[in-house]
Amino acid sequence: MNKVELLAPAGDLEKLKTAIDYGADAVYLGGEAFGLRKASKNFPLETMKEGVEYAHARGKTVHVTLNIVPHDGDFDGLEDYVKDLESIGVDAVIVSDPGIFQRVRSVSKIPIHMSTQGSITNSDTVKFWRDLGAERVVLARELSLDEIKNIVSTVDGIDIETFVHGAMCMSYSGRCLLSNYMTGRDANQGDCAQPCRYKYHLVEENRPGEYFPIDSTEEGSFILNSKDLSMIGHIDDLIEAGIRSFKIEGRVKSSYYLATVIRSYRMAIDAYYNDPEHYVYDEKLFEEIQKVSHRDFTTGFYFGEAKDTRGISNSTTYIRDYDFVGVVLDYDEENKRVTIEQRNRLFEGDEVEIFGPGKDYFLWTIEDMRDEDGEPIEVANKARQIFTARLDRAVEAKDMIRKKID
Repeated sequence: MNKVELLAPAGDLEKLKTAIDYGADAVYLGGEAFGLRKASKNFPLETMKEGVEYAHARGKTVHVTLNIVPHDGDFDGLEDYVKDLESIGVDAVIVSDPGIFQRVRSVSKIPIHMSTQGSITNSDTVKFWRDLGAERVVLARELSLDEIKNIVSTVDGIDIETFVHGAMCMSYSGRCLLSNYMTGRDANQGDCAQPCRYKYHLVEENRPGEYFPIDSTEEGSFILNSKDLSMIGHIDDLIEAGIRSFKIEGRVKSSYYLATVIRSYRMAIDAYYNDPEHYVYDEKLFEEIQKVSHRDFTTGFYFGEAKDTRGISNSTTYIRDYDFVGVVLDYDEENKRVTIEQRNRLFEGDEVEIFGPGKDYFLWTIEDMRDEDGEPIEVANKARQIFTARLDRAVEAKDMIRKKID
């Protein structure tokens, strides 16, 4: 049985390695041009090459975004750039524009995936891109699970990818106009100001001071989606629908965010394939996801129209109950000491949680902290300070440490 692919974002090389180490089958990333995420660091070609080599050495793949909506002046250098991507072993490119599609096809045999920005919502469009040579389509977020099932059953010879977690860019799937109008930042060129985070009222020009609701709840009125998508509780439904790749959104998110979210989805997917007939969703996996900074969650359009309170939050702020405080660098089994790189302030006596790829977390009270010279310390409060501490339970390099916020 071919497992579904778990596809994760990579905003820089550290995040790429984290995504792969914590269970992603593939990563998607942007180079220094033609991609839709100016807020992430993105990858110079040499760094991208290192990332590709890291992925391939572990049997994973790398997809590169070329998904801007270009004007005539935006094509300069595209063909040479695509040849460079092919030469370093990139496994696929993600495009949304037919012009970029044609130019890529004219100079390279690199596989092409059609982006969600292509607004693909029906079987005929999927067939159209398949017949032109696309190997995969990323469906619009506005489709229901039944509509996705119909596309999968109707069209063969092409992979179907859908988003399963992260921000619900939509109408249709990311072509946000308000960002440009409100701030001058063009979402179609990768510079979205995320205006979906705010509450809105409409005011008619000739009726100043009168506010009109668009969608109403007892908490207020909203016109944009302000929740994050999460389908961790429906892994079985998604796999059985025939979807080929599960995509996590978040190229500007932290390594801690990626590790936490990818780990939960990896564990859910593996649990399903271990015994499909008796698969039971583990609620703890969603609880783990909630330990990173997040907004309220929704299942989006998968089970019907994302309207009223389903896609609407009464808060425009993120929920954060835990801090990411450290990364394990090494463990000395003989002396029962762990070496940690600090990522947030830690004190002797703090109770923290340690977790790693594919395994449950455990609680630990920090004791016998020492600096790199072996001198006792009571706090690690310098950026990325390296220290050791007593820990009787074995851990592994790259395990992460978090602390509940008081």
